[in-house]
Amino acid sequence: MKRFGSLFLAAVLGSVCTVASYQWFVNEKSPAKLDYSATVPTSKVAYKVDENGKAIPLDFTAAAEQVMPGVVFIRSTQQGGATRGGGEESSEDPFREFFGPRTQRGPTQSSGSGVIVNEAGYIVTNNHVVQDADLIEVTLYDNRTIKAEVVGTDPDTDLALIKVNQEGLPHLSFVDSDKAKVGEWVLAVGNPYNLTSTVTAGIISAKGRNINILRRNNGEGSTAIESFIQTDAAINPGNSGGALVDLNGGLLGINTAIASPTGSYSGYGFAVPSNIVSKIVEDLIKFGTVQRGWLGVTVQSIDSYLAKEKDLSINEGAFVTGFAEKSSAKESGMKEGDVVVRIDETPIKSSTALIEYIGRHRPGDKVTMVVNRKGNVIDIPVVLKNRDGKTTTVSREEPDAVAALGVQMEELDAKVLKRLELSSGVKVKSLGAGKVSKYTEMREGFIVTKVNDQPIHSVKEFTDVITKKKAGDLVILSGTYEDFPREFNYAFRK
Repeated sequence: MKRFGSLFLAAVLGSVCTVASYQWFVNEKSPAKLDYSATVPTSKVAYKVDENGKAIPLDFTAAAEQVMPGVVFIRSTQQGGATRGGGEESSEDPFREFFGPRTQRGPTQSSGSGVIVNEAGYIVTNNHVVQDADLIEVTLYDNRTIKAEVVGTDPDTDLALIKVNQEGLPHLSFVDSDKAKVGEWVLAVGNPYNLTSTVTAGIISAKGRNINILRRNNGEGSTAIESFIQTDAAINPGNSGGALVDLNGGLLGINTAIASPTGSYSGYGFAVPSNIVSKIVEDLIKFGTVQRGWLGVTVQSIDSYLAKEKDLSINEGAFVTGFAEKSSAKESGMKEGDVVVRIDETPIKSSTALIEYIGRHRPGDKVTMVVNRKGNVIDIPVVLKNRDGKTTTVSREEPDAVAALGVQMEELDAKVLKRLELSSGVKVKSLGAGKVSKYTEMREGFIVTKVNDQPIHSVKEFTDVITKKKAGDLVILSGTYEDFPREFNYAFRK
């Protein structure tokens, strides 16, 4: 991927099993009702014929007119804070006496696209479009702007579901992304560079692409699912969360990423397939969190080098290299060195294909793993589990107030308190992604002595104070560093 340059997120949808396998999930009155009606093969509308029977060149107007009302503009606002450290006072800054010198950080805004997926006001977009947003506003095709709330997110697919309090909205219907073919014409619809309702055309360049962008962005231990549809339809920043559709206007995917040396379109765009997207959407509506089936295996794609090294008789499939604890695959009889060649009736030609297929299922689902074991083909029935090793669905966990800050706290040694002449305080043991690192310049090792002028004597007390704060409240963490014992104040909005 070095030849592509840096990867930048940019937009699109995808996720659910096949259409038929999920019809039982949604009844007519359920708010999770998704539309799968756009199923006419696009090859039948690839051209038009005039009254004389003469073929007319390819026409995208009907699909564009059908799709544009269902694609929205999303603006996310994140409240900023101010970072201040110790220093000399100045009459020019009325806040300096209380906070010390400051680096001002005001509200920041980002924008992207979204796709309305049913009449109840549910909109799917990318997680990176709405992540950490304090305010989300959706502008519809008719220029109405409505506030939206986050229903749920899935960083492993970079998808998010938001909702507006509006019914009867025009929406897009899902089509089976498994049936999409390389070379098929597609349209990308979104809002690049704040240019609303932009339509671009191209073809499907490839399927099942793994570009490692989600794993890299989510950090070590990521369980990202990447099996993108690659397209040469122009996708730019702001297209993120927009629609990739076929010529009937059926939703094939959610535009998510681009590969570019400049950050702008260079011919490579990537979308999450609709069969993944619809699964994520249905889970978030029904359960509030994604129900992800888990095999508990590590796999790698077979190429000629691996086939030669392992003396394999096949050149395609997912090679099993190991198992996790509580692995449902291992308990069912799979072994290291097995090559998964099919799951149920779906051929598996790579590790990406295996991860995508399992990612469409929930804990408790049964699948048949077909493996090649030293030339012998074996069927292995497996009941999928969740990450806890159980076959039950998982409950949505309420967000941890301290975890959202991205800080891990620890008690402070009494000797350190005495040496620094402090009466109270807790220490920032580690600092990861979260509001503190995003809005302040705090570094690890900071000793928090007060929160909004309230002395802090323990980690529990710190947690309790932060938890009681409401969303949008100003939080001021006061304290010092062992190696730089002056007072610092870090401010941000919860």
